[in-house]
Amino acid sequence: MPLSTLEKTCELIGARLRSVGVERCLRAGLHIAEGASREGLPLLYRDYPASSRRTTPQRVLMIGGIHGDELSSVSIVFNWMERLERSRFQPLHWRVLPCANPDGLLRRPATRMNAAGVDLNRNFPTRDWSSQAMAYWERRTGRDPRRYPGPHALSEPETQWLVREIRQFKPDAIVSVHAPFGILDFDGPREPPQRFGFLHLHQLGTYPGSLGNFAGINLGLPVITLELPYAGIMPTARQQARIWADMLTWLERNLPEEAPLYFRLDDHPWNGPEAVPSQ
Repeated sequence: MPLSTLEKTCELIGARLRSVGVERCLRAGLHIAEGASREGLPLLYRDYPASSRRTTPQRVLMIGGIHGDELSSVSIVFNWMERLERSRFQPLHWRVLPCANPDGLLRRPATRMNAAGVDLNRNFPTRDWSSQAMAYWERRTGRDPRRYPGPHALSEPETQWLVREIRQFKPDAIVSVHAPFGILDFDGPREPPQRFGFLHLHQLGTYPGSLGNFAGINLGLPVITLELPYAGIMPTARQQARIWADMLTWLERNLPEEAPLYFRLDDHPWNGPEAVPSQ
């Protein structure tokens, strides 16, 4: 598929997700990132700078739709983008990536994996990828195709893009939205939150190549994983608002005043192609 325009991408996303729709997608103010998906679809993002007078506001990266068949994880991010747009007082700088796996989302039926059949949440360059990723896939999952980690870490353009975003944006925390376990997961430093709205803390642990392993364990960033209860059904508006309010409160109280130490080190713990540049 040739590289599509923003308008064409919003047509595709809006047709796939009626809870978003074409016009809402176009009004979201999204920008096309450098690079594209495996099938050439644009990868979209939007910044929401802090409105407070703090010199260096903390930064939060929010990611939806790493697994393409978790439709609610994309829809709810669009809802929260509208909330950020309306907010008059925003103490945090947000960068939002509403759909990290557009190829998987737009397939019929939608797929967890990208167009190459890779589980993007097993393709991050964790320190244990080379020694553990394939062995884990073969022995622990029985070579489940839904959890294939790829031929090597960062083999996929989508994960390369996500890693570039982490390096360039330098977030103080990452929020990744998934479904359908209906829990709150957490990896990395800091005391984890106990609940956001009706989502209660239940730490699932990390896997070779997962974002929680890569950013939370290897890089020392708080990684909040919101597991919505259903992949195809949204939480109610009240539930969404409660999750959002509790998350904002926790982030404002628990993010470090200074940038994470690893961003100030020369020797970053990144395993993967040197094609992921440092800024």
